[in-house]
Amino acid sequence: MAQAKGNALGALGKLTELRQRIFFVIGALVVFRLGSFIPVPGVNPEAMTRLIQGGGGLLNMFNMFSGGSLQRFSVFALGVVPYISASIVVQMMGSVVPSLQALRKEGEAGRRTMTMYTRFGTVGLSAFQAFGIAAALQSQTAAGGAPVVYTPGFGFILASVVGLTAGSMFLMWLGEQITERGIGNGISLLIFAGIVAGLPGAVSNTLGMASNGELSVLRLIMVVGLVLAVTAFVVFMERAQRRITVNYARRSGGQRAYMNQTSHLPLKINMSGVIPPIFASSLLMFPATAVSWFGAGHQSRWLQGLTQAIAPGQPLYEIVYAVLVIVFAFFYTAIVFNSQETADNLKRSGALIPGIRPGRATGEYIDGVMTRLTGVGAIYLVLVCLVPTFMQNYWHVPFYFGGTSLLIIVVVVMDFTAQVQAHLVSHQYESLLKKANLRRN
Repeated sequence: MAQAKGNALGALGKLTELRQRIFFVIGALVVFRLGSFIPVPGVNPEAMTRLIQGGGGLLNMFNMFSGGSLQRFSVFALGVVPYISASIVVQMMGSVVPSLQALRKEGEAGRRTMTMYTRFGTVGLSAFQAFGIAAALQSQTAAGGAPVVYTPGFGFILASVVGLTAGSMFLMWLGEQITERGIGNGISLLIFAGIVAGLPGAVSNTLGMASNGELSVLRLIMVVGLVLAVTAFVVFMERAQRRITVNYARRSGGQRAYMNQTSHLPLKINMSGVIPPIFASSLLMFPATAVSWFGAGHQSRWLQGLTQAIAPGQPLYEIVYAVLVIVFAFFYTAIVFNSQETADNLKRSGALIPGIRPGRATGEYIDGVMTRLTGVGAIYLVLVCLVPTFMQNYWHVPFYFGGTSLLIIVVVVMDFTAQVQAHLVSHQYESLLKKANLRRN
């Protein structure tokens, strides 16, 4: 009786720990949402909102990722974009710079050094982006001629740089705390919260259009069904793996010198994640952003022509976007996954792929498999990202989520669910081990 009571209390304690982690994540997201309403002084909020809504380009994408913080010009206006950019740059340099390659092989100490470089890079990128935004806003006027900045000058630029940089660093710290004390990846959860924050308004707007007759009920049902189908397709593809059979030979003693074990080397279809769509969208939206920020003078006529040619909905936009996504998918996968290094690790652990010689031949085989998988994953990313665009441009559907946003939401939810299940399973294993030890004693 006492043993059963002790096991029940232990299980309750483990569930309490999981509950505390979940509550910590919720509290951190609440802090993130509250901070998105703290404005940087010196900006006309109504003019800033009109400027962002009519600007298009990168502004709308960054505003969505920050949960509307950019249009309010809050201290969280930059969001976690500087941190993500710094992480990508450090990760890329870690694959080509010999000194950083050596750091990656030093284990925990090397990881801490790389994290320190990422933080320094975040500070630099945040200050640079804040200075550029503040300097550009001083000459901006919203629809109606209202100035965006009340009193332009050095004081406004200084306050913006300090406020926006501090906000980005706080979000970086908050994301790290969520990762350590909560559940899931903190940075991904902050991006997820920013995207989902606009969902209630988008759903209300869509239902209002349906009730007013602007959107037929049949088309609304088709849109909902298509959204569910695309979401299910994303879930299936994100979980899909190509498992390469691997045989391990280990010494067991006795009459049998070796005992073979069979395992699998799992390779994801979409190894690059959501990085290719983000890079492609950023490059294609840059001309539109430059036109909206630097005016429509004589010196920018060529930029206006380029912007019109690659505007969303144009055939050239769809073609260039698809090509960029495919190129970035192969490029980023080559950075994050080294087939020869994987082959060397298999060789050192006494593993081999049946029918393939260890070493270089194994690396070439894995590289070939990974190339084919990346091709399939790149086509999958193109399809997922272009379907919402077709819905918006050809069906005139107020579809809130773009392909990149949908990918982020699905991946974050899947990761969060998997980590919750892992916590529950680990607690069950611990309770079973405790029971086994008690029975032996």
